[in-house]
Amino acid sequence: MIHANAHDPKADGALRIATINVNGIRASHRKGMTDWFAGRGVDLMTLQEVRAPADITRTLIDEITAKEWDEAHVHDAVAAAKGRAGVAIASRFPLIDTRAHLNDADSYFSEAGRWVEADVNAPDGKVLTVVSAYVHSGEADTPKQIDKYRFLDEMIRRLGELRATGNHVLVTGDLNVGHTQNDIKNWKGNVKKSGFLPEERAYFDLFFGEELGYVDVARSLAGDVPGPYTWWSMRGQAFDNDTGWRIDYQMATPELAALATKSVVDRAPSWGTRFSDHAPLVVDFQF
Repeated sequence: MIHANAHDPKADGALRIATINVNGIRASHRKGMTDWFAGRGVDLMTLQEVRAPADITRTLIDEITAKEWDEAHVHDAVAAAKGRAGVAIASRFPLIDTRAHLNDADSYFSEAGRWVEADVNAPDGKVLTVVSAYVHSGEADTPKQIDKYRFLDEMIRRLGELRATGNHVLVTGDLNVGHTQNDIKNWKGNVKKSGFLPEERAYFDLFFGEELGYVDVARSLAGDVPGPYTWWSMRGQAFDNDTGWRIDYQMATPELAALATKSVVDRAPSWGTRFSDHAPLVVDFQF
């Protein structure tokens, strides 16, 4: 395998980026995440709900990527609450800068383990800022929902700052909101539940509206169709019946989104072969 150098991360201009909520990296590693990664050609991967200390996360990422990458360059954020949340970015080429947390000045965000940023050199010579984000699941009419709105409010601020840098920006992760009716199979039964509340969906109208100007890459490539879903409940027949939710995203600045050529949800062939309740969302960019 030929590996490009740090200044030219992909000599042919192609870049493949995957995002996956691993539902605990130790469990995903045990259930076959390494088999999924092998031969998939991923250059950069973002993880959510890692739920492990940094040393364990980095050891397992090394094991998962060992057959494909010479070295895994990892940046992560661990939640203060043990066994909760946790996000990470893993790249086969060096990270030129990193930032942890959505707002370092507020311990509410710096202890959440829900946001991490890393900069890499893009094939076109610009800087590519990648974010791994894990938005709260929330619960309607409870303090959990207040936490979710507080996080989404801060996202609006930070997305504006990132857009203003002029870098390519890609915000990835489990954002725990289905934006439109196409994003949830049983949307009628969820209009009063967290994940599909009108107030939550309004944030995504802002993310993808003129003011912030990000592009929902998977939706842009798939068109106006149901799904493709990225999460299915472990209960009942949700996976077998494809009764899912599209809550994992890759949100890109317009210039970067225009370079996206393909988006795939790596849905497992069967319920029993899943390594997480989420499936990886993999996007190819051609610079």
